[in-house]
Amino acid sequence: MWAADRWKDYEVYDTSNGEKLERWGDYILVRPDPQVIWNTPHEHWGWKKKNGHYHRSSKGGGEWEFFGLPQEWEIAYELPKRTEAAPLRFHLKPFAFKHTGLFPEQAVNWDWFSRMIIEQIDLGKKEYKVLNLFAYTGGATIAAAAAGAFVTHVDASKGMVSWAKENAASSGIGDRCIRWLVDDCVKFVERELRRGNQYDGIIMDPPSYGRGPKGEIWKIEDAVYPLIQKTAQLLSKDAGFFLINSYTTGLQPAVLTYMLETAIVKNRGGFVESSEIGLPVSVSGLILPCGASGRWSAQRQDFTTEP
Repeated sequence: MWAADRWKDYEVYDTSNGEKLERWGDYILVRPDPQVIWNTPHEHWGWKKKNGHYHRSSKGGGEWEFFGLPQEWEIAYELPKRTEAAPLRFHLKPFAFKHTGLFPEQAVNWDWFSRMIIEQIDLGKKEYKVLNLFAYTGGATIAAAAAGAFVTHVDASKGMVSWAKENAASSGIGDRCIRWLVDDCVKFVERELRRGNQYDGIIMDPPSYGRGPKGEIWKIEDAVYPLIQKTAQLLSKDAGFFLINSYTTGLQPAVLTYMLETAIVKNRGGFVESSEIGLPVSVSGLILPCGASGRWSAQRQDFTTEP
């Protein structure tokens, strides 16, 4: 499992009875997690000192209960040491269905591709173009831009793109190396193919289920492989990586590997690795699973230690 274990402003204190106890900067939240099917004693002090608690409803959805939690706050993340940029900074706020605007487990992927971008730029690559699809509030976009890439950020939600712009500005990046687009990701890829545009790195974080701007239904099990096939055609001749994330339990790491092998390796070579990703839990010393990632790289990567 790949664990996002370099956070200083975020920590999973404990997990029990369908919930996780987390520290987000100076504030402690309790949020539901479907992976937490065990019931262990609530021995950590944070269970009684929480600032926010999202309660699931038996009818679906749920609601927040607050105990001195601000409407918005901020946390930071430092990329690997070779990155000269200032720490990434992210605006957080509690909103619908338990989320805060950031998936901290994705930091393990930010580290992975940022090191590749830095390495290629150090070797003389003048421009490293990255496409980020289903880009949400921009964690991966900002990490790639901080490493030196020019990023095309695509998400169908205008509100999420605006939030991502705020994160980029707080991280000292702004609009100087990011193209922001509110668009349907599938249709954008199809237009890019017609235009003949290409990218050196591609990031894809598709939802399990969703609807397009005209009511189109997206179901990941049906739609993701055709999209991978199309998007892989946007990889440049000397492209470095392709990353896909999945929070759907049906898409196991081996499934991600199979799709990347048949859609990319079969046509252009390279290497594929897939694994669960997770977050360390302080009380138990174990790892909380948080989905899976599949990674294709043109050259075999070994970033097990700090560069």
